[in-house]
Amino acid sequence: MAKIKKRMPWFSGQGLWKETPAEDWGSWSWQLRNRITNISQLESLMTLTEAEKAGCEFANEKLALAITPYFFNLIDREDKDCPIRKQLIPRDNEMTVAPWETLDPLAEDSHLVVPGLVHRYPDRALFLVTNHCAAYCRYCTRSRLVSNSQGYDFHPQIEQAFEYLEKTPHIRDVLISGGDPLLLSDKKLDYLLGRLHAIEHIEFVRIGSRIPVFLPQRITSELCDIFLKHEPLWMSIHVNHPAECSEELREATGRLSRAGIPLGNQSVLLRGVNDDVETMKELVHRLLQMRVRPYYLYQLDAITGSSHFKVDLKKGIEIIQGLRGHTTGYAIPQYVIDAPQGGGKIPVNPDYVEGINEGEIVLRNFEGKIFRYATGTLETEKSAEKPGFPAELYA
Repeated sequence: MAKIKKRMPWFSGQGLWKETPAEDWGSWSWQLRNRITNISQLESLMTLTEAEKAGCEFANEKLALAITPYFFNLIDREDKDCPIRKQLIPRDNEMTVAPWETLDPLAEDSHLVVPGLVHRYPDRALFLVTNHCAAYCRYCTRSRLVSNSQGYDFHPQIEQAFEYLEKTPHIRDVLISGGDPLLLSDKKLDYLLGRLHAIEHIEFVRIGSRIPVFLPQRITSELCDIFLKHEPLWMSIHVNHPAECSEELREATGRLSRAGIPLGNQSVLLRGVNDDVETMKELVHRLLQMRVRPYYLYQLDAITGSSHFKVDLKKGIEIIQGLRGHTTGYAIPQYVIDAPQGGGKIPVNPDYVEGINEGEIVLRNFEGKIFRYATGTLETEKSAEKPGFPAELYA
């Protein structure tokens, strides 16, 4: 009998902050006030590597350092290669710039129609409402903007954005992002969602947020009541590794699901974090248990200082091949490259089509077996000369 792999536990608890009153620990404002934001705080909690020390010295030149106490607890402080540690703690190699990297790899600034509103796709708009996050991912594609470390001086013009959306009737879908929009107060979110849903041609609104992952305490019953007022509302969260899937996150996604919000996940393929089949399989299985559908697996954007996270494209294809046919179809994300210079998301798939011939397509399945599928229809068969097949068979 095959040995059953021991599953990673669902972490829960206050860890290093076990003396903190539960009421404080469960408060999202307390979590924000007590974030780890400098090297002195980090060194009081863990032993940093020399690469991390050097990275922290220069961190604020690229992107601020910030980690919530809750999420810091998920770091394995004894493992210098901990996948959560790699995502949040600066290292010296993020100050190295590869020739292909840019500050705005997706050319979002060139599609700004008003400050904070990006209109690239014909029927969709990206609404950037804040430059703040609860914690800062070191590979962030908007590191030029979030935390204002690079002097981007981001000031979204919310009312101008509403005016543009109101006079652009072919926009049917608005994605609210940032920064992280769930850092806005309940009152501001209520206003924002209400204004968007009052625009007749906007069919639905999406929120892109890592707050449920970094700060599950933010997903309160009051916030969920606001979401219920403004349906249909969809949300994409951002989980990269199964160790991020805690009991607290599962409770937060449960509250969101019960508030009627369909949830998807967008992961970034990161070297040393999730670039193997078993890790990705564990991740997508946990996401489904939390009622979150794996949506996208992104190839890393060419953001300045991120090359140490880059994974060979062939490895990404191998991971999708290792999932297809070996796990639930719902669990398989779409592997995409968000094309440079604003080209949009382009799917990257394993090649399962061996050939397209006259009347058939030749396919290879997940086991490598070859199958032939007839492409004809009854009408094409009727019109073809088929010796030995009487016409009445087609009647």
